[in-house]
Amino acid sequence: MDKLEALGYYNGAYGPLDEMMVPMNDRACYFGDGVYDATYCANHVIYAMDQHIDRFFSSAHLLKMEVPMTKEELKAELNGMAEKVEGEQLMVYWQLTRGTARRSHAFPDGKANLWIIIRPFALRDLSLRMKLITYRDTRYEHCNIKTLNLIPNVMAAQAFEEAGCDEAVFYRGGGIVTECAHSNISIIKDGILYTHPADRYILPGIARIHLIAKCGELGLPVSETAFTVDEMMKADEIIVTSSGTFCSAVSVIDGIPVGGKAEELIEKLQKALTEAFHKETGTA
Repeated sequence: MDKLEALGYYNGAYGPLDEMMVPMNDRACYFGDGVYDATYCANHVIYAMDQHIDRFFSSAHLLKMEVPMTKEELKAELNGMAEKVEGEQLMVYWQLTRGTARRSHAFPDGKANLWIIIRPFALRDLSLRMKLITYRDTRYEHCNIKTLNLIPNVMAAQAFEEAGCDEAVFYRGGGIVTECAHSNISIIKDGILYTHPADRYILPGIARIHLIAKCGELGLPVSETAFTVDEMMKADEIIVTSSGTFCSAVSVIDGIPVGGKAEELIEKLQKALTEAFHKETGTA
């Protein structure tokens, strides 16, 4: 069988992604009632899959949803599908919705629906610093659950696209920075990495966890302490982390130059994180 450019899955049915169909009564359509996770795949090896699967099951549990596969079954499904898609760099995305039923807010009877999407997606060039904008965080207080309710993120993404930037930094009352529209954000100041605590206001990113671990290996102190927009603007470096960016430094926020004061440390972190990725995926 020839490999596909992009592959979709819905409750056991497979097909070319653009040809897949889902029922109108899937609760994703009415309520965004579901959770998801995603990671990258290189050399047809899915990166940090155990951590992403664990977070996916945790998100489902927090929304009282039952995944219709065990963790091992889901990993086997994702691995098998990744082998069927062409390309050396892929995005692997999966989501669970509460089921298919006529529109009613209360939970319906029946099983949840599992979706899987695998398509080409290149990793970010870490030599390119990012440009950001700040954006008021209007989300609810369950940001730690990776749900499908992403309208504030969509609006922020449109704002940074229109501004010719790469990401939007969310902030709440008092100017407290939480995270970005698609990523976590940390700063380095006076040789210490500061990152928002893993509470209900941020998604505990897998790349964020990897960054903290590498800081420990390199002897860089870490403080899980919230910081403000003003503190961010004065930081020695600003770091955006996600599954696709690993550890990207920032050069501009709201049109103002920032960071660039600890480039050697940024390079060490980027090198350590990319080496870990290449080692796990066999792409070194």
